[in-house]
Amino acid sequence: MRILILEDEYPAAERLQRLLALAAPTAQVLAVLDTVAGALAWLAANAAPDLILSDIQLADGLSLDVFAQTLVRSPVIFTTAYDQYALQAFRANGIDYLLKPLKLPELQAALAKLKIMNYEFKIEPTNTTDSIHNSEFSIHNFSLERLLDALPRPQRPHKTRFLVRQGENLLPLPTAEAAWFQSRHDTTTLATHDGRRFVVDYTLEQLERLLDPSQFFRLNRQLLAQLPAVRRLVPHLGGKLLVELSPAPTGPDDVLVSKEKAGAVKSWLEG
Repeated sequence: MRILILEDEYPAAERLQRLLALAAPTAQVLAVLDTVAGALAWLAANAAPDLILSDIQLADGLSLDVFAQTLVRSPVIFTTAYDQYALQAFRANGIDYLLKPLKLPELQAALAKLKIMNYEFKIEPTNTTDSIHNSEFSIHNFSLERLLDALPRPQRPHKTRFLVRQGENLLPLPTAEAAWFQSRHDTTTLATHDGRRFVVDYTLEQLERLLDPSQFFRLNRQLLAQLPAVRRLVPHLGGKLLVELSPAPTGPDDVLVSKEKAGAVKSWLEG
């Protein structure tokens, strides 16, 4: 099996390849790409892989943009920390949707599902020329009920409180009281809406997986904010957004959102 990996986090890409070596020892990883632009260029220049393993968030945007901008003939297993994109993923050739941190049994089950679907849902182009232009396929032995049963229903309880240190005491702090989390000098700080600060033993990557994505958003590499903390957005140079937070984060630098992520921030704020 020839596999293309779309993943912008190096540790996650390495872990995925280690799990693949266990789950599918004969599989060949054709490339590991970290951007939408790189994926589009690779797909345009190479034959379709047998499978794409794709994160949702890439370095320059959402991987879903790849499937919106070009015809992709490969099945896709999404491996992501964002459970809110599941419906869009299944519209983009998705056959499974695995939440990080990825586990070997889940990957094995997804690959087994791919094998079953390849056998059960024999997809052949109705006409070679027409199919290239119109993407029309005839599906034999198709069972809608079986296909619906194959779709995962990702559910994960979100973190509701943190245990924070105040002097020599440990106090439970409801997640709703967190305004933002900031990473500086390998330390993650939680700021409450009333201005208190606490150091927490989580990275922003871990917090992205633990917190409700409808309430929390990773603005950039240093900051993850909760919705009520965002006071306003200010257009900035190069299509970026300047985000004003309350309370103001530590440090002299403005909170900037990249041009690629600006649309996602606006969508998150609109709900």
